Amino acid sequence: MGAPNPGADVQPALAGIRVLDLSRVLAGPLCTQMLADHGAEVIKVEAPTGDETRTWGPPFVGPETSAYFTGINRNKANVCLDLSIPEGQSVLGDLLGQADVVVENFKAGTLARWGFTDELIRETWPRLIHCRITGFGTDGPMGGMPGYDAVAQAYSGLMSINGEPDGEALRVGVPIADMVTGVYAFSGVLLALQARHRTGVGQLVDCNLVNTAVSLLHPHSPSYLMAGKVGQRTGSAHPTIAPYNSFAASDGQMFIGAGNDGQFRKLIGVLGVSELAEDPRFATNGERLTHRGALEDALRPRIAGWPRGELSKELLALGVPATPIHDVGEALEDAHVRSQEMVVEVDGYRGTGIPIKLRGTPGRVVSAPRARGADTEAVLSTLGYDAERLAQLLAEGTAQVSVHASVAGSR
Repeated sequence: MGAPNPGADVQPALAGIRVLDLSRVLAGPLCTQMLADHGAEVIKVEAPTGDETRTWGPPFVGPETSAYFTGINRNKANVCLDLSIPEGQSVLGDLLGQADVVVENFKAGTLARWGFTDELIRETWPRLIHCRITGFGTDGPMGGMPGYDAVAQAYSGLMSINGEPDGEALRVGVPIADMVTGVYAFSGVLLALQARHRTGVGQLVDCNLVNTAVSLLHPHSPSYLMAGKVGQRTGSAHPTIAPYNSFAASDGQMFIGAGNDGQFRKLIGVLGVSELAEDPRFATNGERLTHRGALEDALRPRIAGWPRGELSKELLALGVPATPIHDVGEALEDAHVRSQEMVVEVDGYRGTGIPIKLRGTPGRVVSAPRARGADTEAVLSTLGYDAERLAQLLAEGTAQVSVHASVAGSR
């Protein structure tokens, strides 16, 4: 995989940064998992009812814990606190006092209702970076409104351009608004940490799902903003490139994308229809796009005579992007994906790997997702709470512990 992997004694990039994860579901937990993968100490705080994604199954991989939850909550300590009561809010204040970053996706106004207004946070913990994730943001006509991923996809116009031309608008097959918001939040936290290194002052990192979904509309958004063209559904085809689509090979579906005239000529050469280069309908990308139906009608019978793997190799060798369309299992078992360490296994936990490869300070997967409350006593002890205080918090239900150390390995 390129440069040698540094030894285990090399600290990851975010070593020494403490993150308080007050988020649930997807965008926030993904952000904090990425921070944890790169060495931040992340403390996830769950309510006594737990993060609802623990129930989003089957499949389940541990005591009352879904595979969904395990995909975005590794490398974190886990504390169970009831933040809805004054006693829990007092503990939250102590946790905030030791944090560099707090990530939360409460309904707008929740922290302020508990006494943690933006002004108080800035005054009390001026170095704290507060990352807030919401559905629509906190201001504007829709400010404060709740929103899941599919709501953001629908509201932003993203669903309107996804699907077959003669079909209905479709949600993208992964929660893309949620996941990219998590990546944006991760990026925003890193930017804020860099700014704090220069100024000594933290700031609010404000992300929301609708802003994210609108940002994903390229190239449809510039087409509308610059030319008034409203994007349309094109299935797997590209709105501005041809040929760029899925095709049926002899043994299944594949994808071919010829992004320029040179690649197009190589493609039709392999397919044995080089004469198409002389057809004025296909001379340029613009012409090919205008006559995409006729072009694909000429290509599909030729592609159908090839096994998808064989044709992909022929085209890739010539620099033409092409691939079999894998299902999820094929992708996760693929030799190249495995060579990139995009599947990891730790103590019975199996998950996707770390996509950001830092050669000098690589990220690491060191622990499986923890059970709710598995680290409550250990983390609260770091706040200076003695045995009597811990016992009181546990007895009154402000804090809870779990007998399970992690959710992996119970298959």
